[in-house]
Amino acid sequence: MKLIELGKDHQQDALRDIKEFFCAERDEELSDFQAQNILDFIIARIGPSIYNQAISDAHTVMLNNIEDLYGLEKRILPTAKKM
Repeated sequence: MKLIELGKDHQQDALRDIKEFFCAERDEELSDFQAQNILDFIIARIGPSIYNQAISDAHTVMLNNIEDLYGLEKRILPTAKKM
């Protein structure tokens, strides 16, 4: 199974958010290394559950949309008889 990876921009945003959270909520300044360890922990422990829920939600949406396709079917008209 492939590990969950964040793009560079998303990772930098997450690290900034973690550092800001700790500063605001715990009055604690984190180093980049500490913030990265927290992010790695969150991704490893919580990420798969969030990912799996997103897959389940997407599956439900897709099933509903597939069922909607039947509403787009066209009625086949009987052919006229030749005389």
